[in-house]
Amino acid sequence: MAQQPRDYGKEAIDRHRETRGKVSIAPKMVVETLDDLSIAYTPGVASVCMTIHADKSESYHLTNRANTVAVVTDGSAVLGLGNIGPEAAMPVMEGKSILFKGLADIDAFPICLATQDNDIIIQTVRALAPSFGGINLEDIAAPRCFDIEDALQDLGIPVFHDDQHGTAIAVLAGVMNSLLVTGRKIEDTKFVFAGAGAGGIASTKLLMEQGATHVTLVDSTGIIHKDRSDLTAVKSAMLETTNPDNTQGGMAEAMRGADVFIGLSAADAVTAEMVSSMAKDSIVFAMANPIPEIWPDEARAAGASVVGTGRSDFPNQINNSLVFPGVFRGALDSHSTRVTTRMKLAAANALAALIAEPTPEIIIPWSLDKQVAQTVAKAVSDAA
Repeated sequence: MAQQPRDYGKEAIDRHRETRGKVSIAPKMVVETLDDLSIAYTPGVASVCMTIHADKSESYHLTNRANTVAVVTDGSAVLGLGNIGPEAAMPVMEGKSILFKGLADIDAFPICLATQDNDIIIQTVRALAPSFGGINLEDIAAPRCFDIEDALQDLGIPVFHDDQHGTAIAVLAGVMNSLLVTGRKIEDTKFVFAGAGAGGIASTKLLMEQGATHVTLVDSTGIIHKDRSDLTAVKSAMLETTNPDNTQGGMAEAMRGADVFIGLSAADAVTAEMVSSMAKDSIVFAMANPIPEIWPDEARAAGASVVGTGRSDFPNQINNSLVFPGVFRGALDSHSTRVTTRMKLAAANALAALIAEPTPEIIIPWSLDKQVAQTVAKAVSDAA
């Protein structure tokens, strides 16, 4: 019998209704006298404006731009909920905004766009860029998310698709410590991904940058292999480095003999029998939200040695909330124009190192530990 977690749904609706969302704006200057008003607004603000007009870089020193991030979505791939639209995506964007503030003291603004046209999204973000120090793209469906992020790398400020790279960094950190627990080397480990979207592809690439050599991707149709004719260009390109044995079939075939399963797909996609067919002391990250591919107790009963999920109410939450506050803090502090692979690897290694002695129950820090963002930020800043 799968363990049933607490149902937070009604409590969440009640709390959000009570507070009318999660974010608000607070002033940094006190305006109580006419002198205060003359400095904060007219006539004094004109001199501030003209200083920036003469040198745009002054916007980072005379406004809050250097500490701001836009959290941008089109609502096309929200959590495990799918294409629910911009209005319904707002609670997630507000949630990210309060984590930015609470964990890294970054002022983040949720921006939900009423379009799923790549060109319009790209143009809109370009038009908004002068107001922000960084852009966090969020919950934009693959493969469009790849094109949108790539097209915005010349903005001069970091543009980071969190579903790709935040997930990848958290996965790599969790994998590194899980391999320590189970006595494996990354280059000898057989990985299987359920889900070949933004998170799955980005995580595969980062694992390979760290030394992984054997990764198989599984999408909703089955294993991604060379004989399939229905693959997108992105998935086809991944075959240059993945599925070296050209394994074919479905999830059951992919998981047979695998050391590590990483789920970024859908609820109940994995059975206990599939986990039992994996290698001894297997590692299972069932990260689908809100319902994982397999519940933790079922995975352990089937033979998994280390189990993680994407949920905050189970041990070993492999979640990008461990990543994006620190990555942006480090990128903003170092005045980086983009987030590089070197910075991502530094973030993953720093995150993993926060657990001095990993165990099956603790392979990754707690998401609300403020030391996490500080440590990741320093690693990212140093790497930049």
